[in-house]
Amino acid sequence: MEKSVVCSVEAEAFVKGLEAFSLRDVGSERWFRQHEQVEKLNMQALLNTADDDGKHEFVKEYLVSHGKMPTLVHELILIEVWKQKIFPILFQLKDFNPKSSFHLYMVLHHEATVINLLETVMFHKDSFEAADDSALDLVDYCHRKLTLLAAKTLREGPPTYDRHSLTGRNLGSSMQELQNQNAALEFEISLKALSVLRYITDYVTSVSVIHRLLCIHNMPCVLIQLIHCCPWTRNVGGDLEKYMYCNWQKVPQAHSSKMTKLDGQVWLALYNLVLREECLVKYDFNSYNKNQLFKLRFFLTDVLVDQLPILETLQRFLAHLALRDHAPPKKELILEQLPEIWNHIMRENDGKWKAIAKRQVQTTFNPSEEDLRLHAKRLAQTYTLDAMDTLDPVKPKCGICGKESKKRCSRCQGEWYCSRECQVKHWPKHKTACQLVAEAKKMELRS
Repeated sequence: MEKSVVCSVEAEAFVKGLEAFSLRDVGSERWFRQHEQVEKLNMQALLNTADDDGKHEFVKEYLVSHGKMPTLVHELILIEVWKQKIFPILFQLKDFNPKSSFHLYMVLHHEATVINLLETVMFHKDSFEAADDSALDLVDYCHRKLTLLAAKTLREGPPTYDRHSLTGRNLGSSMQELQNQNAALEFEISLKALSVLRYITDYVTSVSVIHRLLCIHNMPCVLIQLIHCCPWTRNVGGDLEKYMYCNWQKVPQAHSSKMTKLDGQVWLALYNLVLREECLVKYDFNSYNKNQLFKLRFFLTDVLVDQLPILETLQRFLAHLALRDHAPPKKELILEQLPEIWNHIMRENDGKWKAIAKRQVQTTFNPSEEDLRLHAKRLAQTYTLDAMDTLDPVKPKCGICGKESKKRCSRCQGEWYCSRECQVKHWPKHKTACQLVAEAKKMELRS
């Protein structure tokens, strides 16, 4: 039997109903309904791509045909602004002491859901074209994420987070744990932004978007910084680990030079920005940019080029660039388009950040036990076990020690353990979540 989260007709209804919310409505009942629908669309889009029989990707088709790509970009940036402006204020409010951080976590997780959906559908050219003017906002978004990722890695080194801190399954987690989860999510979101940027560089032809990539943000230099600091690789106790499939995984020494998907994305994006014809004539190969590009020669080893042969062209270009100057870009009059979404959200809410935070504390982020049960029920319907198992390429890990696990909590079916000892140890934290999910399943059976 074919596994699916939503059928084609239901997916089209969800896509048609997508709307751009205001900042004050983030976390509202209506917003949560849309979050659940976007989550289902995201999972179904992933299932569509994994379908081996060549069935068309109907989630992507509906997002394009109904003109909803700009709406997804708006929702992505809306949560980014919320995290920067509202989320920190919540921790400063003396009267804010929620019984559960579940609602807050779902808002934080929404950005990860949307960027994951965009990463899936923007593999296709028509999805990028359907983004229209919002592509400028998406370029700015990717620049912000990747610049912060590179700066943080250079300052602190690669992150030490596990995937366990991303699950959010402990509904009773403390506010400090919530901040840790936010930091872990931010890392994963930034890596998704790298993939989205690579797809943008594959298809971009707009003069305004190219100008923004090369002249405003100088994205080639940002990508060179990422190659240099490599946030998705770390050394733990003498063991090499690489971030693959949303998890840090040990890599045998014999495979240490093997290229990961993230390595490929950053190199392909850089190749496009430097050597695609539309970009080559626009980029200013001044002394600073040339010196940054020459740093790549250290990384362009025979082993790397063998895995991604297209980089041989980049290697030859750098050799020629070292011998003679490249023609400077022509000075032309450009009627530049400007990104609108970020600026509109900031202008609309300027000076209202604290008022919005206080309002959301009163109306949204102090749910009753009944509200938590209802949300748990709806999430249980969203995250079907069959679909989740199909989507996850990594074997389940123990919720305590991180070892591969074959035993699942029999009550809620949502947590994995390698042994009875780990399950008993985790029970004080898992208890609240387990009870809520179990009760939601009982309610679902009765209805």
